[in-house]
Amino acid sequence: MPPTQSYRGPLFLMMALEFFIWGAWLPLIFGYLPSLGFTPGQQSMILNAFPVASIIGMFFSNQWADRKFAPEKFLAFSHLVGGLAILGCGFTKAFWPFFGLMLVHCLLYVPTISITNSIAFANMKEPEKEFGIVRMGGTVGWILAAWPFTFIFVNWDAVNAANPAGFVDWIGKALANPLTGDAAKAATKWTFIVAGIASLVLAAFSLTLPRTEPKKVGAGAGESLAWLEALRLLKHPFVLVLWLVTLADSFVHNCYFNWTGVFLGTPVANGGVGIASNWIAPVMSVGQIAEILTMFVLGATLKKFGWRTTMIVGILGHAARFAVYAFFPQNPAVIILVQVLHGICYAFFFATVYIFVDAYFPKDIRSSAQGLFNLQILGIGALLAYSICPWLMQSVYTVNSIVDFKGLFMVPLIVSSAAAVALALFFHPPKNTAATASGATAAPH
Repeated sequence: MPPTQSYRGPLFLMMALEFFIWGAWLPLIFGYLPSLGFTPGQQSMILNAFPVASIIGMFFSNQWADRKFAPEKFLAFSHLVGGLAILGCGFTKAFWPFFGLMLVHCLLYVPTISITNSIAFANMKEPEKEFGIVRMGGTVGWILAAWPFTFIFVNWDAVNAANPAGFVDWIGKALANPLTGDAAKAATKWTFIVAGIASLVLAAFSLTLPRTEPKKVGAGAGESLAWLEALRLLKHPFVLVLWLVTLADSFVHNCYFNWTGVFLGTPVANGGVGIASNWIAPVMSVGQIAEILTMFVLGATLKKFGWRTTMIVGILGHAARFAVYAFFPQNPAVIILVQVLHGICYAFFFATVYIFVDAYFPKDIRSSAQGLFNLQILGIGALLAYSICPWLMQSVYTVNSIVDFKGLFMVPLIVSSAAAVALALFFHPPKNTAATASGATAAPH
């Protein structure tokens, strides 16, 4: 039975805090780990804690969230312990303590991405129309986490010495004088501290969320493992096709995060865009801002075009963006403008996948079903990207220290194009199985 009142506000704030935590530490960790003296292998171990946690969470955590605990209580516990762990990362520079704390945080944090989806869907009257707006809170949280650090990492002594005249000049001087060297290393620890504080806040806030009962195993169901029942749904061709396409899209999505920062900062003479280092993060955040606008139209888009067409457009957004990267690298205005495709890429595919899972999977395994697709989105797809992307950039497409960006970007362009074709040809969900994008409701699960 759908809820009798709207919980959009609390659910929006829940999503904002959820993704603020991740957005606080992830963007800067790639440069922070080498500064601590960690070897490439040690860095990979730390970075892969997140996708590994996605895989482990699929087979354990979501089972408890589905059938053992009220999801909001599980959310509170996870963010309490996980928040203390990520907070600890800000106070250690030794590898094993850092790795251990990061692993604990990821093992507890990753399942909460599925759980927040489940809580949201359980407390929305019309998920197809409301989820885009509620999930937009996550995008807002990510943006809020990224921009303040632009000012935390400022050499304020240099700014004050410049005697800025007026607010505009003060902003300009702040952005032009970033911290460097040891000072920057010391300041980076605040990304983990801020993430930890936000996690503890969400742990407390979770206890104020509407109560969501764990789902009981249906009558006659002999299987007590929710994740195994979710895996069994892969026997349906339309579910299997979407699951495999999700893997491809996740790989391409992570190619973007692995390579875009380097591409933007590489000088024009070496094939890059030549954007100043302190402006790279703001340029990339254009995509998250566009995502907010896209989420507003997601419900209407699903209603008008349906699941398959919406997802195909989302995947082709990646292809279009990498095509611009490959063929127009020396046009900064075009490169900045094309960042808006991030909204289409995320909302029209990943967010749509989450809505589809809620509509087509049985109620008592929905957290595990969300985890099944997060296994691809956050787990295997990310593992592939973290393993393949550095090798492609540094070994395959680098000659005499110059990266062949055009050849490099053709890889995700081809993968995303092939995924869109596969979805168009082979993804045909039955119309009478669950709630559809048109708003019609079929037989209950």
